[in-house]
Amino acid sequence: MIIGFQLHDKTNSAIFMGSGKKNSIQEVVDLIKERYVDADKADSVSQAVIDNLLAHLDPHSVYIPSKYVKDVNDDLQGNFQGIGIEYQLINDSVNVMNVIKDGPGEKAGLQVGDILLKANDTTLLYGKKTNGAEIRKTLRGEAGSTVKITVLRIGKLLNVTITRGNIPVPSIDAAYIIAPETGYIKLNKFGDRTYEEFMQNLEKLQKQGMKKLILDLRGNGGGLVNEATAIADEFLDENKLVVYTEGNQSPRTDYKCRKEGLFEKGSLAVLIDETSASASEILSGALQDWDRATIIGRRSFGKGLVQQQFQLSDGSALRLTVAHYYTPLGRNIQKPYDNKSKQDYDDELMKRYHDGELTGKDTSINRGKAYKTPAGHTVYGGGGITPDIFVPIDTSKSSVAYTRFYFRNTLNSFVYHYFLTNRSKFDKITTTTQLQQQFIPGEAEWQNIKSTAQERDGISLAEVTPKEKADILQRMQALMARQLFRTEGYYEIENKNDNTIKKALETLK
Repeated sequence: MIIGFQLHDKTNSAIFMGSGKKNSIQEVVDLIKERYVDADKADSVSQAVIDNLLAHLDPHSVYIPSKYVKDVNDDLQGNFQGIGIEYQLINDSVNVMNVIKDGPGEKAGLQVGDILLKANDTTLLYGKKTNGAEIRKTLRGEAGSTVKITVLRIGKLLNVTITRGNIPVPSIDAAYIIAPETGYIKLNKFGDRTYEEFMQNLEKLQKQGMKKLILDLRGNGGGLVNEATAIADEFLDENKLVVYTEGNQSPRTDYKCRKEGLFEKGSLAVLIDETSASASEILSGALQDWDRATIIGRRSFGKGLVQQQFQLSDGSALRLTVAHYYTPLGRNIQKPYDNKSKQDYDDELMKRYHDGELTGKDTSINRGKAYKTPAGHTVYGGGGITPDIFVPIDTSKSSVAYTRFYFRNTLNSFVYHYFLTNRSKFDKITTTTQLQQQFIPGEAEWQNIKSTAQERDGISLAEVTPKEKADILQRMQALMARQLFRTEGYYEIENKNDNTIKKALETLK
């Protein structure tokens, strides 16, 4: 103890047994913070230095300022603390789109259609300066804490006091029987409870007679590797390797199957696209390497770098890349990033589109090293997972007016107000089948949508193609299903016109 205290006293270091000697980078940062003329610039210099340092490493090592750490961690933990509503900013006002069943908001009496005006009598939640991040910060808070909300409901002002609670964020958007003996599961991320949710829904579908499965990983940007490998274990038999990691300072670590899986024999199709990344690529890559599933869609993103999160003394965090992911055959999942700026790396997906990879099969084949699966199929390395069956992106719906219409969220707002106006009719609908039979948007709805787009956002839909018009009306039905039945209802209707789903159903016949 005496030696330790003497060392600490002599080195004047905050780190036990540290040298106390600063490097030149730390000296420069300290001098700027202590002596620079403008305080506001001096305060931001540390993050600028860190960001520039990380930019020289790889695209996925990232610094997380302390004020964002909780939000980042909440996303993976599968829950956050708040009032339990889904809302949208419409005309600079917070409109309640959905109230989570049995959540704090529902218990306090909030309803779909309510407009939130104030929090705790002082914080305005409407107006031109309304900021999404500030609204989120105001509504969220520690479980057990309260917030008083001033609500506008059908022209009347109400005060509602809500006790915040833990709000689950599901990893599964939909799980239902999509065709005879065929199940469909849509995974949006790999968080703390993803495997648990997956097993609950897999068992539910098997009880309903499922013998074949479509696993949809499109748009899934990844998450926790342990959740992905646990799900892979349900599809693969024996002691099969799922993925391994290896880095300069990280020895090889193998992730293998450890138990008998619940769905080792049934036919399996996995859907991926250019936004499927990381854990999604680990799962689809393992199933492809072992000939366990047919991979359908377009080449995945190509994120095969392992990040480890380190907590820093000021409450911020550093996610540092420590290893690469490799599929069972040894394919490096990470796409090349050497000699590319962060902007070039981020723009790579747009480059795929302009190069024709997303629209033409001939350009979708990965030109990396070829590997042979146990059944003799050829798969490719070089970044991302190349599907066994290619489905091009639909470019038939790409007029300027159509694109602006979706970019401005016009249809979402229209459907929400349409629901409120016709609520008595929709309250009697209890299934998506009923909705499809009783609500078929037609010419009357189309004229209403056109006038709303013109008046609200200055968008003329007069020149959209017949296919684009049909898509908008079909999407209106799907969005109404989401309004009534959340995300599962949305996918039950939207999937009926999805080319990748149609290809998967053909493959599983």
